[in-house]
Amino acid sequence: MSNYLTILGFNSAIPTVNSATTAQFLQMESDHFLIDCGEGTQVQLRKAKVKFSKINHIFISHLHGDHCFGLPGLVASFRLLGREKPLHIFGPKGIKEMLETIFRISEVHSGFKIIYHELESENSELIFENKRVEVYTIPLNHRIYCNGYLFKEKKKDRHLVMEEISKYEEIDISDFQNLKNGKDFTLNNGKIIENKMLTKDPDESISYAFCSDTRYLESVIPIIKEVDLLYHEATFLHELKEMAEYTGHTTALEAAKIAKAANVGKLILGHFSNRYDDRTVFTDEAREVFPKSYLPIALEAVKIESAKQKAL
Repeated sequence: MSNYLTILGFNSAIPTVNSATTAQFLQMESDHFLIDCGEGTQVQLRKAKVKFSKINHIFISHLHGDHCFGLPGLVASFRLLGREKPLHIFGPKGIKEMLETIFRISEVHSGFKIIYHELESENSELIFENKRVEVYTIPLNHRIYCNGYLFKEKKKDRHLVMEEISKYEEIDISDFQNLKNGKDFTLNNGKIIENKMLTKDPDESISYAFCSDTRYLESVIPIIKEVDLLYHEATFLHELKEMAEYTGHTTALEAAKIAKAANVGKLILGHFSNRYDDRTVFTDEAREVFPKSYLPIALEAVKIESAKQKAL
């Protein structure tokens, strides 16, 4: 297992023949997350060969249709496929009312428990945590309440050096987790074996930040500081900066400025206006400020690698 981001859709407002609206599937080792769910997301999931049963946590940035109108259909498909596990949905206050109203009127009954986590804070907050991963909100500035999401792996266990461990009969398998946690081992005679003699440094943890629809917003910089991969909307080129500000969006140049100031490992642009036929103009503009700027490729699984690890 490893860490991959599959961009299912990256278009703004409406889908096209070759590009769907916003949705992403994030795999962080054994954890799987769906981020936004624009129209047609379940078709894109099928094309990406993602098992629906892997999706237990869905994060919705805001309640504009190109980010959430695929959600009712996906939940209905879960029911038809016989889902029994609970489904956690994170999103702005009102998402429960929206979905439950659709289900009531259409007489769709999920058949499994949906746990809603409605968000309304204007500050970044921890909203999900397990043994491996933490998820924080990234407050954004759009026309309606909107959050991005920061996904961070926790510090990983140290690697056991079995060749060294086997030299000490007193070290039992029950001691392995303490060694992975960095603890020294004390022999029966009182001698202390330093942890660094029995283990190796852990792999670097990775991080991913998703910044959905937003105006240029410098307050996100400390939240996403030094993330390994950043997805940031870039609806317009900078020549339309005033339109971007008016509609609650960012230009490619502004997204690059955010990436540079936050010292991220890599930037993927997205949410492009359909007025642009040639999307390379976005990377042309962004790379003037942040050379490691890239276009998304639909259904490509992008490996998320630690920038610190790559620098070693």
